Amino acid sequence: MIRYTSERQMSLEGFTLPFGGRLNPENRWVKLSRKIPWDELAKAYHTRLTADRGRPAKNARIVIGAVIIKHKLTLSDEETVLQIQENPYLQYFIGLSRYQEEPAFAPSLFVEIRRRMGSEVFAAFEKAILAEMEKSRKKQKSDKKDQDPPSHKGKLVIDATVAEQAIRYPTDLGLLNESRERTEQLIDELAKEIGVKKPRTYRKQAKKRYLTIAKNKKPGRKLIRLGIRQQLQYLRRNLSHMDRLLDACGGFPLSPRKQKLYWVIQQVYSQQMSMYRNRSCRCDDRIVNIHQPHVRPIIRGKAKSRTEFGAKISVSLVDGIAMVDHLGWDAFNESQDLRDQVERYTALYGYFPKSVLADGIYGTRDNRKYLQGKEIRFGGKPLGRPMKQTAQNAGQIKLEKKLRKQDALERIPIEGKFGQGKNGYRLNYIRARTAATSEAWIRAIFLVMNLMVLLRCWCVFYFGAVKTRILQFWDDQIAWIRFGLDIILGSGHIQLRSR
Repeated sequence: MIRYTSERQMSLEGFTLPFGGRLNPENRWVKLSRKIPWDELAKAYHTRLTADRGRPAKNARIVIGAVIIKHKLTLSDEETVLQIQENPYLQYFIGLSRYQEEPAFAPSLFVEIRRRMGSEVFAAFEKAILAEMEKSRKKQKSDKKDQDPPSHKGKLVIDATVAEQAIRYPTDLGLLNESRERTEQLIDELAKEIGVKKPRTYRKQAKKRYLTIAKNKKPGRKLIRLGIRQQLQYLRRNLSHMDRLLDACGGFPLSPRKQKLYWVIQQVYSQQMSMYRNRSCRCDDRIVNIHQPHVRPIIRGKAKSRTEFGAKISVSLVDGIAMVDHLGWDAFNESQDLRDQVERYTALYGYFPKSVLADGIYGTRDNRKYLQGKEIRFGGKPLGRPMKQTAQNAGQIKLEKKLRKQDALERIPIEGKFGQGKNGYRLNYIRARTAATSEAWIRAIFLVMNLMVLLRCWCVFYFGAVKTRILQFWDDQIAWIRFGLDIILGSGHIQLRSR
């Protein structure tokens, strides 16, 4: 059931403190709460709720505010609830009318929130932020309006990155050892459920052989292959024991979570056995973590690490606002997203961008042909051999090099946005467990970064308007002083002594 109230921000005087006093209006959370379009965000959040069933839901202001606090301060679910419980400014930020000592909600609610917030909700959040920025800009512009809207305006900056999951670095030997240990736990549970003696699994021997290789600083290929073969044999024996125990049961006694784990381990065994027999290091849809089977290895070729493990995202940046256009767990070529990103830009703003700034992987022939048909300039190096420099075209070549250098400089902000997300908001350490909650986690980080941009733009516009008013005030004062001096000098009351 939807519980909807107006999300407009209350006044500071209306917030009651048990120990007296009042809140500071210059506090960062107070300033941010004034600028966030709460009503629009609440309407987007309520689109995923059922209006006539279930118990009343938490107020959307509380839910959205808690998500912003969590990712702004990079806190865990439990720590976020405790911080809100202890800080009156955070309680004011989430829309409470008075300070309360009891928790606003249970930490487990965050899991349900992440499940509920899909890509449609975050897309509506982005539209609300863009509309708020456009509203702030219009306040600073003159009343003069263009007769004909432009067909091309602005610059679209696009790039892709990987939001890494918080998993242990996967190795074939470690993955097989963990699968073996989990099957041993399932065997113990099934044997206890049926009431039979536990079958022999050689768990002590298997662990000892694994540690012999794992503790080796530089194990060779032959030693690693030997360890993989041993763990495959132990795991095959455990899976056969589980099949017999499950056949002895009337139904399927495992819980849905353990049943999924059992199926994942079977797939891991199949993949690892195939790679072992074929002496290969790759396979399709390779599982690198049995608890998060949706995570895939994505080869990026970066200086820090050649392979990253997480979700790959295509992002477009316009005026500091970063929008997630494509999020996928399998590796994909980001150049295929260029058309969709341009069309989304056109749908949001009503005109095409003047130029698209991206790295070389986006400069395919099909993309260049598409942009040329839309009269959009691609900010990259042209295909083919460089033009031979002559006396006639030297100026043109110099101008094109200068333009490409300027495009490269203007593409830096999207790299900075990725760095801000990974270093400041832990975009490279996603701690959600399922694919849906991880996607909501990633999009929530971009939501918080966009809100910070919105707050900075508001401050720039606000102080710019204040500066304009101050300058106008002093201009008026100087004009009045000049007017007075002109009257006095004209009446002859003051005689200016000439040299």
